[in-house]
Amino acid sequence: MACNHNCSNCNVKDCDDRSNQSLLAQTAKENKIKKIIGIVSGKGGVGKSTVTSLLAIEMAKRGYKVGIMDADITGPSIPKAFGVTKQIVGNGELMFPQISNKYGIKLISVNLLIDDPTKPVLWRGPVIGGAVKQFYTDVLWEDLDFLFVDMPPGTGDVALTVFQSLPVDEVIIVSTPQDLVAMIVGKAVNMCKMMNIPMLGLVENMSYLTCPCCMEKIHPFGKSQLEEVAQIYNLTPLDQMPIEPNTASFVDQGLVEEANSSCVQRTALALEKLLK
Repeated sequence: MACNHNCSNCNVKDCDDRSNQSLLAQTAKENKIKKIIGIVSGKGGVGKSTVTSLLAIEMAKRGYKVGIMDADITGPSIPKAFGVTKQIVGNGELMFPQISNKYGIKLISVNLLIDDPTKPVLWRGPVIGGAVKQFYTDVLWEDLDFLFVDMPPGTGDVALTVFQSLPVDEVIIVSTPQDLVAMIVGKAVNMCKMMNIPMLGLVENMSYLTCPCCMEKIHPFGKSQLEEVAQIYNLTPLDQMPIEPNTASFVDQGLVEEANSSCVQRTALALEKLLK
């Protein structure tokens, strides 16, 4: 199996799979990306794009240079969340990412390449995989501390393309408290293990909501399972993210940069440690 970590930072002198590094795509020579972080889930509807957006915002607030690659080609949502509508331009060789308004986060998405963002992208798997690969090889990211890859749900073609073609440093798995999620998390964990991708930890989204009257925590999807599921799969439990109506409203308005990103503090600290 191909080695998928960034061997340029590898302390192992004789990486057994280094001969297979030709599978990894090469980004443009102008780019210097320190850490590539995949945001994955075993199923849809867990708020993976919201987690990606809030993490990018939190890291940008902390002074890091951040980009987001929207790898969910058939269901892109990152441009909508950030209120970015202008199409991407290029110089014939490289595409120039759009820049978010408040924190200067660099963004690339298929919705920034088409005239009408409401049109469905009716591409087959190999074409979608090729587009994701180009988002790494043919985009002028320049200097980034973190490139977050917002993955599509599941373990299909795009996930395989990202893990085989991009030097992903760590993966963050996103789940919700529902009973079936333990099994779904297992699918994502096993995919990462099969592809030799390190896992930073587990984030539980929609963990609770706070009553506006008494400030008591309410668990509409059942008691949190973050600690239990993390223990089952030997993952680091990271953040429990609340259901926050204001965040949903900001996303709908294209103002996600106004949302409170303090709910991802533990994950942000874990990310900072990667650069030390």
